[in-house]
Amino acid sequence: MTIGDWHGDLALSPDPPIHAAWAQNIWLAPREIPVASIGEAATALRGLQRNWGAYAPEHVRRTALVTERLPSLKPKPMVFPQAAPSGHLGAWTLLATDRLLASPTQSSPWINGEPLFVEDRTGPPSRAYLKLWEILTLLGTWPQPGSRCLDLGASPGGWTYSLARLGAEVLAVDKAPLDPAVAAMPGVTMRQESAFALDPRTEAPVDWLFSDVIAYPSRTLSMVRAWIDAGQVHHVVCTLKFQGATDHEAAEAFAAIPGGSVRHLFHNKHELTFSWQKKKAVLF
Repeated sequence: MTIGDWHGDLALSPDPPIHAAWAQNIWLAPREIPVASIGEAATALRGLQRNWGAYAPEHVRRTALVTERLPSLKPKPMVFPQAAPSGHLGAWTLLATDRLLASPTQSSPWINGEPLFVEDRTGPPSRAYLKLWEILTLLGTWPQPGSRCLDLGASPGGWTYSLARLGAEVLAVDKAPLDPAVAAMPGVTMRQESAFALDPRTEAPVDWLFSDVIAYPSRTLSMVRAWIDAGQVHHVVCTLKFQGATDHEAAEAFAAIPGGSVRHLFHNKHELTFSWQKKKAVLF
């Protein structure tokens, strides 16, 4: 492998793995294995561990034949809220018919970093709820019944709907109205104004701040920093939406916030998702 090599969407590098915001999944311990046959490839994988997810941008039929000789792995769609899979999972691909690349460990709990949910096709007014489900599942925590949530840029209400279904108290803020069915849900309050007009120093504290607002990332950054600096929030989940060229400087500034993380979700488009959690005080 050399720096800059690509195998489909898989970027190959001889360097040690690092966190990369735009990587959907990172193979943490890849190794190349020469294989003379389909059976030899399957034997090599079984010799390393049991559970494997295949990535096949090339050699699709041969990959399928190897997979048939491995223990069956057919993950069931998750019903949100549900913990992410915790079983050990590796990733592999055929770089050539006689060359296997396998990593017994990876950064994502899902095959190729692609979560599969049982979708709600009737309630939410948009499919934006899927990225909310994905990030909360990755974080391993979500609002509980009675949690106070602020949803900025809420219209038409996909995130508000999902949060209200969890039993949270949701204040939705947007210049545009919510879908009427979402606005009528128990626990939902709507303020039809700009998310950027709110002053966190004078607003009531919230357990969770959510933002899927359409704005330049630098402006969203200022808003998120204001809420964190005011000490009025315990968790933040926010989308960085890039309009045109990627604002790498803003993305790096988000990533530099202590306690924060920036990542590209499977359900993200040309955007990143920022998450942050307030550190708990340690008593001696």
